[in-house]
Amino acid sequence: MDSSTTSAKNTAVYGNKQRIRLAVSLFYFGQGLAFASWASRIPVIKSALQLTEAELGTVLLALPIGQLMTMPISGKLVSKYGSHRIMPIAAVIYLMVLCSIAYASNAWQLGGTLLLFGITGNICNISVNTQGVLAERLYKKSIMSSFHGSWSIAGFTGAIIGLVSLNIDLSTQTHFYIVMGLMLINIVFNRTYLLQDDSNLSEKKSFSFKPDRVLISLGVIGFCSMATEGAMFDWSGVYFHDIVQAPEKWTTLGYASFMIMMALGRFIGDAIISRIGRKRTLQISGILMFIGMMGAVIFPQLILCTLAFMLVGLGVACNIPSVYSVAGKHKTISSGVALAMVSSVSYLGFLMGPPLIGYIAEIFNLRYSFGVFACFGLLMFALTSRLTVFNKN
Repeated sequence: MDSSTTSAKNTAVYGNKQRIRLAVSLFYFGQGLAFASWASRIPVIKSALQLTEAELGTVLLALPIGQLMTMPISGKLVSKYGSHRIMPIAAVIYLMVLCSIAYASNAWQLGGTLLLFGITGNICNISVNTQGVLAERLYKKSIMSSFHGSWSIAGFTGAIIGLVSLNIDLSTQTHFYIVMGLMLINIVFNRTYLLQDDSNLSEKKSFSFKPDRVLISLGVIGFCSMATEGAMFDWSGVYFHDIVQAPEKWTTLGYASFMIMMALGRFIGDAIISRIGRKRTLQISGILMFIGMMGAVIFPQLILCTLAFMLVGLGVACNIPSVYSVAGKHKTISSGVALAMVSSVSYLGFLMGPPLIGYIAEIFNLRYSFGVFACFGLLMFALTSRLTVFNKN
């Protein structure tokens, strides 16, 4: 079966493109909601298990370790069996592991379940992004950013559900089972609309996990963006408290402004990419990251720093969707393996960024560390300018 036959079959069997796009978006949403549900319960679980900050920090490392150790395996699984088959199975297991987290009675059990959560989460990540690439191929235009926007909206939704569940004294187990029930309905109603991978193309492409210059460069761009994201997730509140010296009730303003603009940027990103091109969009994104981070360093006042963090949110919005989209269209390496390669390098940024901020701040100060991270925007601009692959996407 050739590529055109597979595409025609996808369209004929699964109906119109809008329904396919909705189904893929809802799978992104489901994965984001599951992760946000876990994140919203971290303080409760920490208290229930009587973990110190150091113990919790050590246990939390199990999740990214699980994700990183599964990168080569998940890419090969998706390439061999197809993301349309792997995604529903992985999503169900992901939800089952989420529920099992609530039954951990000590740090070792929590670490073990978080390791499994990272493993299954990575398989879901590669599968759903492969579906995003296939949907873009069907639409023949950029729509990947909107899919990641669905993930961002799920983060807000998960936080709200978590807040409500805490205020009505809902147990962690009940909270997670409700999320599982909702997402199982999502899987049942949308799995038949997932696009079939092009089996003929997958057979011709390499399944090896050997380094590729273009993919490594894309991964470094992703690293710069995700390191900045990780810094904003973990340190924006601390920055507002210690450097901006914002009142207690306003310490989350920086994080909220960053998240809102990142989500907005992902929903408008596809239109911008279609208008000015992916390369120019990423170049502008790098400049926005630099200006935003440096603005927060130079002007540590409440309003100006909030505006600066909004620029950072816009700057990081389209980067990961863009590098995933380009990686998934690699001519000699299958989409699943290519995405796994780029994710491996990119996710190191998310893992290493927050600790690096802390180490630099310990030696100098937090403003200095944010200034160092501003340089990631310039590095991203330089790498994007050199890569010719963006001229073709």
